[in-house]
Parts: sequence; structure tokens; C-alpha cells
Amino acid sequence: MKIRLTEFKENWAHMYQEEVQFLRTIFDDEIIKCEHFGSTAVRGMKAKPVIDMMCIVKNIEKIDEFNEKLKKLGYDSAGEWGITGRRLFRKGGENRSHHIHFYQFDNLQIERHLIFRDYLQTHPGEASRYTKFKEELAQRFDDTTDYSQAKKVFVKEMEQKALEWYAGVREFNAEE
Repeated sequence: MKIRLTEFKENWAHMYQEEVQFLRTIFDDEIIKCEHFGSTAVRGMKAKPVIDMMCIVKNIEKIDEFNEKLKKLGYDSAGEWGITGRRLFRKGGENRSHHIHFYQFDNLQIERHLIFRDYLQTHPGEASRYTKFKEELAQRFDDTTDYSQAKKVFVKEMEQKALEWYAGVREFNAEE
């Protein structure tokens, strides 16, 4: 799939909210909480115009029972897609609009994603640096697979900074 980086759009938060409401009609009380994460959740960042959202659920195994229903509604199921315990659904085919990541409430990946989002939201300089890096990669790579692979080391380093920042915030709050 071709990489499409776009300027931040105010309607991304609205698209996220609409999708949450829709998914709640399908999954009912299996969903504990939903979160908007990734670049579309960070004001001012350029991003692929695909809303990354996380649905935290009671039982990840139950999510597999919805594969056929979601397929009929325009989602494709990618299974774990490289992250143990995740279920990934993509909406929109070649013109994707959403990636829905389901995690069971106790999955350790949840915190990592949310801390990284919060770090970028509170550190606009880092968000800008990440945007510039993504722009450079988008010029070098045509395919999202190559682009995503090339981002891995940079993102890991930035995630590590985010985790250190979060540890400091937690420590500061504990002292108060």
C-alpha cells in the first residue's frame, strides 16, 4: 500500500469517537475501554490518515468469534499481526480509515502504546522530530511495509525515552 502522509486533521478525533460508538454496538460490554493512539492522536503531527485505536477487552479469545461479522461490515482480520495477544482489524481495504487493535485488559502492550502517545502529546519538539523522520522515509519508500520496517529502530529509541519520561513522572507524583 502506498504511503500517504497528511497534515493533522481535526476530524480524526471525531472519526475515532464515531468508530468507538459503532464498535460498542457490536461488542457490547466486552469492551472495557477504547483509546485513540498513534500519530493521528497527536495534535500537529503528520500521519498516515488511518486512525489507530485500541479496544481494551475482558477476554481476547472472545474477539475471534466476531471475525465473520466484522468481515461483512468491511473489516479484515489480521490476527495477532506480530504482537502476541493482539487482534488487529483493518477497515477500508486499500483506502484504510482505521486500524483497530484489541488487547485483553492485562496485556503489557497497552501501557507502551499509551505512554508513547502521551509522551508525544506533551513533547511537541519530539513529535516534530518524529514527523520529519517520517517525511524523509516517505520520500525514500513507496510501500508501507518498507516504510514501517525502516521506522522500527527510531520508534524503539523514542519509546525508550517515553518510558523513562513516564517513570520520572510517576516518581514525581509518588513524592507529592
